[in-house]
Amino acid sequence: MDPITNKPLNMHLVSSTDSPEFTLFTQTLTQTSLVGLDAEWKPVRTHQTASFPTVSLLQIACQLHDGDSVVFLLDLFSIPLSSLWEPLREMFVSPDILKLGFIFKQDLIYLSSTFCSLGCEPGFDTVEPYLDIMSVYNHLQQQKKHGRNVSKQSKSLSTICGEVLGFPLSKELQCSDWSHRPLTEEQMKYAAMDAHCLLEIFKFFQENVAKEGDLVVTTELSNLDANLGLKVVFGKHDVCDRVLRTQFGEALAIVQATTSDVSQVSPSTGGMIQKSSCKVTSPMDEVLLKVVKTYSDRILLKGSDKKPKTSKKKGKKQLSINGICKEKGSEQFDDWQGTSPWDPSVGGDGYPKFLCDVMIEGLAKHLRCVGIDAATPYSKKPEPRELIEQAQKEKRVLLTRDAKMLRHEYLINNQIYRVKTLLKNEQLLEVIETFQLKISEDRLMSRCTKCNGRFIQKPLSAEEAIEAAKGFQRIPSCLFDKNLEFWQCMDCHQLYWEGTQYHNAVQKFVDICKLVTN
Repeated sequence: MDPITNKPLNMHLVSSTDSPEFTLFTQTLTQTSLVGLDAEWKPVRTHQTASFPTVSLLQIACQLHDGDSVVFLLDLFSIPLSSLWEPLREMFVSPDILKLGFIFKQDLIYLSSTFCSLGCEPGFDTVEPYLDIMSVYNHLQQQKKHGRNVSKQSKSLSTICGEVLGFPLSKELQCSDWSHRPLTEEQMKYAAMDAHCLLEIFKFFQENVAKEGDLVVTTELSNLDANLGLKVVFGKHDVCDRVLRTQFGEALAIVQATTSDVSQVSPSTGGMIQKSSCKVTSPMDEVLLKVVKTYSDRILLKGSDKKPKTSKKKGKKQLSINGICKEKGSEQFDDWQGTSPWDPSVGGDGYPKFLCDVMIEGLAKHLRCVGIDAATPYSKKPEPRELIEQAQKEKRVLLTRDAKMLRHEYLINNQIYRVKTLLKNEQLLEVIETFQLKISEDRLMSRCTKCNGRFIQKPLSAEEAIEAAKGFQRIPSCLFDKNLEFWQCMDCHQLYWEGTQYHNAVQKFVDICKLVTN
């Protein structure tokens, strides 16, 4: 589902060259002037040999002329790469297609290596014209500051989506196994949205820069202009820009663009020059062409970019733990390090208390929803020692996804557990099973999901809730006609009520924890 339009995402998995999806893909590339690019791969975990990850999925979101979009998921593990090399190369260098990406240079390096490693020489080394969404975001920030120069910022795509489009992009499946087949429906939707959101951010950007009055093009190329010769044509600013668009094609195309018997001006294309190409593509409209001229860039890989960098890490040290010699950084450190299953002196109410690091803050909220005390770090970017000090001070078990946390000598004897699963629901079940937690229905929604505090045991009446919310929290007036009970956190004073959202949440965790309801 597209969060912007609330319409189902139009996506196609392309896994065979003789499939209707492949035919639709090649046809769409000839009819679009704007694409969003992204790629997925399984990271290389070993440092023994220098190599790039193999790209397993390439996502291409195409903007259609009617304003809709379609996303193609190219399964590079299923399609012969030789059949994709030509259409991808033409798309990457076509002057008629603006390519959008989010730090796509790294994707291009891995993609080029993937094709080269399987015999498709050469790989890919150029994407032009190209526009990075990070540059788009920084330009929008400058507009927001009324044209004043602002320092360039580096933010995640999820954050940019949240600020520009109003919804954060879920990154839960970013580290899932992209080499496993078949891909799940959730993986495909995640991958498609990563590419589709680039088109939505660009649409917002294009609407904003158009308001500046810089994107209006009125000069048209007449048939007479086409007979003037290169010297005169290049003297005309707007005409020169259009002719130079063929710099990525053959030199013959530049000559043909100024010859009347080869180049014809079509009214339907707004006076655009028709260039020769082995593929017929739709030229950009004038507004998009102006954006390309003003803001676009290029990706050009150098020889050094195509060589994997070898690790400069020193040899691993040996640690002696409880008389057993272990290699520092060993996967053996991934296991539970505390007293099995947990030290009863840590925690209260017969349950352990947890500290979830910043990588699994979503797990902290899930634990609170099932009644478990789960805190988060004091700071947004805590050092490992800060996490340990907080855990010791508050008598908590530290939960983390960071394997590096387990490599510090001073962590080994502390209670720390590395969560192995990726999705919040699975992480919750993993912690429940590992620590043998007893979850009952009456514990559900008994803690504040905002601050981890407990609720005031006595429910509030509507009048008491109105008084408690004054100057602090707005309660929809429609709730007071439904005779609902209100609850308030004893720590942050946040108010909750048993509405539809509450009951849906209770049912969700009943299902996750497989609770037997009365």
